[in-house]
Amino acid sequence: MQAVERPFGLWTAIAMVVGGMIGGGIFVLPGAVAPFGWTGTLAWLAAGAGALLIARIIAALTGTRPLEPSVVTISGDILGLLPGRMMTWAYWVTLVTSLPVLSMAATAYLLHLVPAAPQGAWPQVIGGCVILLALAGLNLRGVRAAGVMQVVTTVLKLIPLVLVVLITMWLAVGDPAAFTHSQAAPVNLGQVAPALGMVFFAMLSFENAALMAERVRDPARNVPRAMYLGLLGVLTLYIVVCTGIVATTPLSELEASSAPIALFVERNLGAAAGNAVALFAAISAIGCLNCLVLLLGELPLGMARDGQLPQAVAMPNARGVADRPLLAGTVLGLLLMLGSVTGMGEAVLDFMLRVTTATSIWFYAFACAAALVAGLLRPLALLALAFCLWVIWGTGLEAGALGLGLIALGVPLHFLLGERTTPRGSVPTEVPAE
Repeated sequence: MQAVERPFGLWTAIAMVVGGMIGGGIFVLPGAVAPFGWTGTLAWLAAGAGALLIARIIAALTGTRPLEPSVVTISGDILGLLPGRMMTWAYWVTLVTSLPVLSMAATAYLLHLVPAAPQGAWPQVIGGCVILLALAGLNLRGVRAAGVMQVVTTVLKLIPLVLVVLITMWLAVGDPAAFTHSQAAPVNLGQVAPALGMVFFAMLSFENAALMAERVRDPARNVPRAMYLGLLGVLTLYIVVCTGIVATTPLSELEASSAPIALFVERNLGAAAGNAVALFAAISAIGCLNCLVLLLGELPLGMARDGQLPQAVAMPNARGVADRPLLAGTVLGLLLMLGSVTGMGEAVLDFMLRVTTATSIWFYAFACAAALVAGLLRPLALLALAFCLWVIWGTGLEAGALGLGLIALGVPLHFLLGERTTPRGSVPTEVPAE
């Protein structure tokens, strides 16, 4: 079996987690959560607790077989070839459907900086295609280049969020009366589930380090650390950022704004600072997009190394990148982006968003089921599985059914691909990172 290089240390693994979690969503989410008032803060705490619980399950799975390519191959070995392939198929499709949304979001932020530039759907699509193609080219150069890009964009995307935290602290000390401007709604326990269904999707991708575990040095130690540190850091930022903005900004202004973080910074530091936030928001979306493009190849490559997919599906090129699934996903993303400017554009975008959110929760449910079957942390696994079902209920039965329907499409694909190509539980050899 071909040796695999492990170029990612702990900090790069953390960047994969943080960079994947912080995309374009957090730059618009405070406005969407604002109507929930203080219930939104309670939902953030519930989302963080549930995500940490699921992360504990994924860490336990990774720890049992640290040389396996990813938590997906581990789950496939435990649950069986069909469930493993269904997990991979569903997750890979969610990556594809996320590409147009992030690409166009990054372009929209950049166009905001140049009011004289052409605006509208077509400029966003053209710019999104250029960004996506550039990142695909970067990732085809190898995982090292993608890792460096991820670290740089992760550091940059944290700047505006940290700025919001500093402004909130400054207001708390120097102008406490600012926290009376919003008239935020009090806690309503009946609204926790809908609010959770909204905010939990900002927590998605904390599992990124476990999805590319074969690229991480000392994965039994570094994968769990990357998940916990990245998740806790992002959760803390999200709670402070969203709560600070909602508590100090009039609800009417938040609901009317498509860029609530830029609005908050502009209210307190001026228009120039607000425009700077738009630039960092674009960088944030690009960094998240880079992580998704990397996973387009890494996810099926790990399955092929473990024998759960035929080698021909994810054959690595000279730089160790599975260029076939990476390019296939990129082309599909481009086609979806172009389709979004047709008469069905709004329906296409809505479908992509719902597919992404619905299937991601079922992915976590599969991981919890694998832990139950393997006898790992069964009480915690049951609790984590119950949390997944709660989130699905919060998003609506239609979204949950959509996710199940997408997963079911992997069944005919399974029979087309045939049986395993290597014995169950096979793992790749390693080569040390330079």
